[in-house]
Amino acid sequence: MPWAMLAYHLPREPSTPRITLWRRLRQLGAVQLGDGIAMLPDTPRAREHLEWLATAVLEAAGDASVWVASPVSVAVHHQLAARMSAVVATEYDEVHRKAVLAADETAAARRKALVRLRGELARVSQRDYFPPPERERAVAAVERLADVVTGPVSADDGR
Repeated sequence: MPWAMLAYHLPREPSTPRITLWRRLRQLGAVQLGDGIAMLPDTPRAREHLEWLATAVLEAAGDASVWVASPVSVAVHHQLAARMSAVVATEYDEVHRKAVLAADETAAARRKALVRLRGELARVSQRDYFPPPERERAVAAVERLADVVTGPVSADDGR
């Protein structure tokens, strides 16, 4: 499987462009291979985002280019995928934990938590290229919380 790769170099000062780039790469779920090399599975969306980031690096007086790269072995591909999966697995675990705790809160707190956790699930899933088992646990926990918030649905409610 090919990967979209951003190769970049930014000056140390000012630090704001470096921090902004790091945050955007994290939001995309990119795996950082080293200083100045970030990768995503090669999709049109990933390429477009990396091209935007390359433009931002150039505008900040840095150097950047976007490449399509293929690992020399399936093992390397699996290592990259596992690194990406591990990050989102931790985030899904946190969503699961919060959903379980929210079920014991007041009705108003449960409603607020449900909205917040649905948003967190949506954000995590945008960078979940290799879904880990933790995803299903988190989704199920949020669905259970939704059931608690909305209450049981009777057969008469479907009219």
